[in-house]
Amino acid sequence: MKPNIPLKKHVNPIAIAIFFMFTLANAILFYDKLIPLTAALAGLVFTLVFASAFKIADQWEKAVVLRMGKFIGLKGPGLFLIIPIVDWVDLFIDQRVRVTDFKAEATLTKDTVPVNVDAVVYWTVWDAEKAALEVQKYEYAVSYVAQTALRDIIGKHELADLLQDREKIAESLQHALDEHTDAWGITCQSVGIKDIIIPPALADAMSKQAQAERERQARIILGTAETEISEKFAQASENYHNNPVALQLRGMNMLFEGLKEKGSLMIVPSSALDSMNLGAIGGLTALAASDTNQTPPADNPG
Repeated sequence: MKPNIPLKKHVNPIAIAIFFMFTLANAILFYDKLIPLTAALAGLVFTLVFASAFKIADQWEKAVVLRMGKFIGLKGPGLFLIIPIVDWVDLFIDQRVRVTDFKAEATLTKDTVPVNVDAVVYWTVWDAEKAALEVQKYEYAVSYVAQTALRDIIGKHELADLLQDREKIAESLQHALDEHTDAWGITCQSVGIKDIIIPPALADAMSKQAQAERERQARIILGTAETEISEKFAQASENYHNNPVALQLRGMNMLFEGLKEKGSLMIVPSSALDSMNLGAIGGLTALAASDTNQTPPADNPG
């Protein structure tokens, strides 16, 4: 993307005001026949030259002044004067932080995957003299150097690195830009990777791979849980085998848990009643009936 370059300032309000005031005064004198036509024309030329000596640079700008084509210094910010005809302002350099976005389209990574990468660089001119004398159109130079460096870094990294280590890639790109732009009096403060676009077919394949990996992990977790459960059951069966009383208590507890639920009905084989204490069974049944808070039906008078 081409950078936005401001237009050069050829005129300013002070120069315009001086030109119109002197021109108006010259016209009045000529109209009153106080000066001849030649003097009026000479006054007009003098007014134009004198007004061109006044220049204004904004607070964030430096004006590059040339004298007969030779650099003599920087002027501004604010109002400053130059020698008309001999001196002229060739360029106003903006020293604020500027933003340039750039991209690398269909660039191959180290593992030969074509990607489109969008990035942005924040840069500023810290030495206006170098920016004016060392490089032509430094705005375009920063943009093209950034694009070239981005393509070079993409070619040195695999796709997984680009997707996972964006901050590291951006830091490497910033250092690469500083190596080129430091000699121009320009520093790159930071670089950001906005987006990395991969081919749709590859994105679909990566999505399926990630889904398959998640399913594999889920099956492994489920199998591990089943193994642990079977080991616990085997350990419990050995404990019950060596301790019949514990097995009887476990059976009574299971029967109690089933009876205390409201509206529940449990069918127990007769062998279970023979192996358990009938008094305890009756007590558990009464306790379950009291928890249900059900009122017994009235006797039928008939």
